Amino acid sequence: MTERDTTAQVEQAQSAALRLANVDAADRDAALGAIADAIRDNSEAILAANREDVEEAEAMLEAGEYTQALVDRLKLDEAKLDDIAGMVESVAEQDDPLGETLEARELDADLELYKLSVPIGVVATIFESRPDALVQIAALALKSGNAVILKGGSEASESNRVLYETILSTTEELPDGWATLIEAHEEVDRLLELDDMVDLVMPRGSSEFVSYIQDNTQIPVLGHTEGICHVYVDEAADLDMAADIALDAKVQYPAVCNAVETLLVDEAVAADFLPAVVARYRDEGVVLRGDEATREHVAVDPATDDDWDTEYGDLELSIKVVSDLYDAVDHINAHGSKHTESIVTGDAERAETFMTGVDAASVFHNASTRFADGYRYGLGAEVGISTGKIHARGPVGLEGLTTYKYYLEGDGQLVASYAGEDAVPFTHEALDAEWNPGHRSRRD
Repeated sequence: MTERDTTAQVEQAQSAALRLANVDAADRDAALGAIADAIRDNSEAILAANREDVEEAEAMLEAGEYTQALVDRLKLDEAKLDDIAGMVESVAEQDDPLGETLEARELDADLELYKLSVPIGVVATIFESRPDALVQIAALALKSGNAVILKGGSEASESNRVLYETILSTTEELPDGWATLIEAHEEVDRLLELDDMVDLVMPRGSSEFVSYIQDNTQIPVLGHTEGICHVYVDEAADLDMAADIALDAKVQYPAVCNAVETLLVDEAVAADFLPAVVARYRDEGVVLRGDEATREHVAVDPATDDDWDTEYGDLELSIKVVSDLYDAVDHINAHGSKHTESIVTGDAERAETFMTGVDAASVFHNASTRFADGYRYGLGAEVGISTGKIHARGPVGLEGLTTYKYYLEGDGQLVASYAGEDAVPFTHEALDAEWNPGHRSRRD
């Protein structure tokens, strides 16, 4: 595809975004319902396309080009497709994120300022091998009134193409160009140049990949990078609970960014805790590495310095014995990716120290890191998990795809009246009112 074609696609998306923002919430929800039905109805074609991707990926795995974690993320089946359709329906069930009055203030009598939620506009996403990501992102974009440009990984090209066609086939009444699929690297490079047309880029992948996007565009970037997550077993932990949480956080689905990669254990409980939890990990086929203190209690392979900074995305885990709570916090802040961290402890004060001291988008007490997910948070779905601190943080759902604008309702007021020696003073009083076009609130 030529630069002209890519530019034309983005121009169409820009036009669609302006119109989609004014599509009634009921119509957007109806379109989402139709998408969910179409995914179920078209499951045979979707799964056939996915089998092509998986067969190619497995060949690349045998050649040493792909990892097992990538292949696992790629696979779809009937149950997963039904989950994807259910996710779309859950997005439709969310409250409309648009037109919400976020703040209202009286500047003076009959001069009222309203801050309302609105779509961002044109958002572009570049994501990894999971084909369900395409559907999640498209559904959230539609619900939030944004036009979306989708670029999935080449390893999922057949799955993405059929899913995209399935979505478009049911949304013909929406503005043309509300969703666009691009596939070539050249199209991405051209897209990154169009900072006057694209409002936000959301890359999902490694830190190196996100840095590449940030270095090659002037478009604002909301990065969704790797997850180096930790579970810390405190000296005041219920050790049975801790073992259950540590196991779930690793083995329930190891190929995702909210799976635990390093288990931290307080030295006060290491002798009692490690043998039992290591036995359970081994029953699940987890490859284990540990520091010297860990290996005094259990026979595991030695961990290297690189292990503390590695996202395995597989049934692999590093274990480190720490001297105390503060040592655990220091280790996490030095090696974590600011994604999700968890402490297991029965001491509320120690939990508070950990949760306020760790720098991460999500911090849990007595819960598995796997709960860090837009659907589980009740957001309907997510476009990814942001480990940054600007605009949106953690699972990015509908709220993360909106911004705001100010509406001012007046009655002929002039700035000149509020300047000079005889200036009329502003009242600047908060209003408990929703914006109503052309009307101002009335006080008793």
